[in-house]
Amino acid sequence: MDQPEAFCSSTESRAAAARDLLQAALEDLSQEQLKRFRLKLRDAPLDGRSIPWGRLERADAVDLAMQLTQFYGPEPALDVTRTTLKRADVRDVAARLKEQRLQRLGPSSSALLSVSEYKKKYREHVLQQHAKVKERNSRSVKINKRFTKLLIARESATLVDEAPGLAEEQGPERARRSDTHTFNRLFGRDGDGQRPLTVVLQGPAGIGKTMAAKKILYDWAAGKLYHDQVDFAFFLPCRELLERPGTCSLAGLILDQCPHRSAPLQQMLARSERLLFILDGADELLPPPGPSEARPCTDPFEEADGARVLGGLLSKTLLPNARLLVTARATAPGRMQGLLCSPQCAEVRGFSDKDKKKYFHKFFRDEWTAERAYRFVKENETLFALCFVPFVCWIVCTVLRQQIELGQDLSRTSKTTTSVYLLFIASVLSSAPAADGPQMQGELRKLCRLAREGILRHRAQFAEKDLERLELRGSKVQTLFLSKKELPGVLETEVTYQFMDQSFQEFFAALSYLLEDERDLTAPADSVGALLRGDTERRCHLTLTTRFLFGLLNTERMRDLERHFGGVVSERVKQDVLRWVQEQGQGRPGAAPEGAEETEAPEGAEEPEEEEGELNYPLELLYCLYETQEGAFVHQALRGWPELELERVRFSRMDLAVLSYCVRCCPAGQALRLVSCGLVPAQEKKKRKSLIKRLHGSLGGSSSSQATMRKPQASPLRSLFEAMTDQHCGLNSLTLCRCKLPDSVCQDLSGALKEAPALRELGLLHNWLTEAGLRVLSEGLAWPQCRVQKLRVQQPCLQEALQYLISMLRQSPALTTLDLSDCQLSGPMVTYLCAALQHPGCRLQSLSLTSVELSEQSLKELQTVKTAKPGLVITHPALDSPPEPPTGFISAL
Repeated sequence: MDQPEAFCSSTESRAAAARDLLQAALEDLSQEQLKRFRLKLRDAPLDGRSIPWGRLERADAVDLAMQLTQFYGPEPALDVTRTTLKRADVRDVAARLKEQRLQRLGPSSSALLSVSEYKKKYREHVLQQHAKVKERNSRSVKINKRFTKLLIARESATLVDEAPGLAEEQGPERARRSDTHTFNRLFGRDGDGQRPLTVVLQGPAGIGKTMAAKKILYDWAAGKLYHDQVDFAFFLPCRELLERPGTCSLAGLILDQCPHRSAPLQQMLARSERLLFILDGADELLPPPGPSEARPCTDPFEEADGARVLGGLLSKTLLPNARLLVTARATAPGRMQGLLCSPQCAEVRGFSDKDKKKYFHKFFRDEWTAERAYRFVKENETLFALCFVPFVCWIVCTVLRQQIELGQDLSRTSKTTTSVYLLFIASVLSSAPAADGPQMQGELRKLCRLAREGILRHRAQFAEKDLERLELRGSKVQTLFLSKKELPGVLETEVTYQFMDQSFQEFFAALSYLLEDERDLTAPADSVGALLRGDTERRCHLTLTTRFLFGLLNTERMRDLERHFGGVVSERVKQDVLRWVQEQGQGRPGAAPEGAEETEAPEGAEEPEEEEGELNYPLELLYCLYETQEGAFVHQALRGWPELELERVRFSRMDLAVLSYCVRCCPAGQALRLVSCGLVPAQEKKKRKSLIKRLHGSLGGSSSSQATMRKPQASPLRSLFEAMTDQHCGLNSLTLCRCKLPDSVCQDLSGALKEAPALRELGLLHNWLTEAGLRVLSEGLAWPQCRVQKLRVQQPCLQEALQYLISMLRQSPALTTLDLSDCQLSGPMVTYLCAALQHPGCRLQSLSLTSVELSEQSLKELQTVKTAKPGLVITHPALDSPPEPPTGFISAL
């Protein structure tokens, strides 16, 4: 009697044996039986899942075996096949398959595990799959070793309802480093005790959103996050799913991430409130699909394109109780909000200064080299500031490592993101043998063309035929800048290529416009004008590409391009871009008419919002101009923008650096209005005093001398006010409206008023000034060198403090127009005002008191001043009307 075969033990051998058994069973069927089998397979889905009929209709035995194996997994496919054979009335083949399976594989192991049992198996699988991450140079490193904490700040209600002002936010809104506690707080309860079901991590390109999302998945699998709240978590890369060929279902996407396809899917979906879906790069779904045929999915088993499946999750029409963690660029927050259901937003702000240093030490394994590189970059203040973006930090470290190995120095001219990227490309080219230079230059030009084609068509993945068409397959630039990926196709695995980082694709796309020979442009759609003047739907998608384009227009960088890439870079592109900027400023709303009252919005009224899909003008434009680092270009460009108005902006440190640079370069007659603006809080720096110093302080040692030597604290806006004092600055008018001005801001503004060469108009409207703040501003206005001629103050909350402003009228050398509309003036304060107006040193020619309630006595005093100084125009409804005003019109305070 023959001994039974030893059961297959390894996973690979069991899978191979299952495939052999499956194919042998199907090959035993006649054509009629095979047809019946296909029909029964279609009509009886397992757990609601079935192979699409298009794949089954004409499949032979070999094709069917492959489809079953790929869709269900090798061993589960045997169970499906045996069940379907019985239903197709081919019981002899079904019985033979059962017997042969028992002989070769042993008892069936495909019975579904319970959810509680499967949770452990799935967590172990996630830990194994995501323990390592690939770096841009394709080297795999452990995620716990590579991940460096980021600053993450939850968005507060004040950002929606009212501006926090130009004072730093306090308390819970301060950014926190991304440790386990911070990640847990993302889904924490709000003030009403409700947990959000959708959390959006937003931030600029390269800030570390994807890495943070992967770390959250890994920490959940390790049992550190969302304990007793989430049973299963799934990572869905949106861009890959959108470009995936064919259709898919949410159920299929879940099974793709499971260790095998026999997961207890129905039980998992039945408790959707314990599922977490991490959607990475959800902004790729913008613009939203068409209205009819692209409705979001509502059924997790429905086969549809990736956009409909993802749209169903985001809009909560699919598994409405599931939790979503969404990452997105912050280029179109208004449109992103339109896709989501009651999201809780959090901003990823990149590395703190402390974490920058940690990143350097993780990148350079040698302690001495890491410290040397870090100190070198820290000396370059602007470059060090740029390193808050992790991807920029990686580029800087990569270039530094090469320069240190070659005994060279890092260029100290890297002041913008564009210059850092260009420096990286140049270092790659310089490391290649000189003989390969011309060939690589040609390949890079083709790579730029590929990048531009992808950006304009919203594509990030390229097939092998795309590379072959441009003769890039197997080239050196493919190895350096493209990564190879394998995606599951309809019948076979598809090989695709994508840039090592999306921002690199956007950089190369921008570069293409300067390297492209005008004769090679096949259609108007290829021109830079088409890029800039495209529809607003596309602008948000092209934000970073546009910034890079501006950065490459710097004259010195254009010379670098000619040196590194060969050929001559046309000046035509620069002129086209300059013309476009000036066109953008035409037709935009200007300043409020002189004398028009600035009123606050009624309670409950919504603030006006920018048109959806439009770039965040003009701040985004200022970022583009900053990238040029060319004062003459910025000066010319801003001639088309006589007034810059920034409304409801939360200024980061980088935002203020950008604004300050553009103000420094602005032309004569420029106006700037900041309306309802706030500041991103600075990083807290905890300094611990030594015990001896603390004891010394508590005993009173030299405390008075320390107090006298202590310098006033600089405000976050100091860089802006310093830019106003530059001799080349043409800023003529500054208006601060509904911006809370702390005393430190008033102190720095006062200093700028003493030196600003071009400032002639100043507006301070509803800024919650303190008495000390108004006093220090009045001192600056009274300074002999102050050139402000028109001052507009609307500050109803301060009464007695106006004495400082009125006192200033006796000394101000240039002030000729004063608007105190909407202020509150008591009788004694009007008397004091009239005395100041008649002082010999007062040069005022126009005084507006519109909306100011005045007593009859105060009106008489003002009328006396008008008579005594006929050259002074005093505007008030009661003064401009007939001598006897209607009874009840005037109310005394």
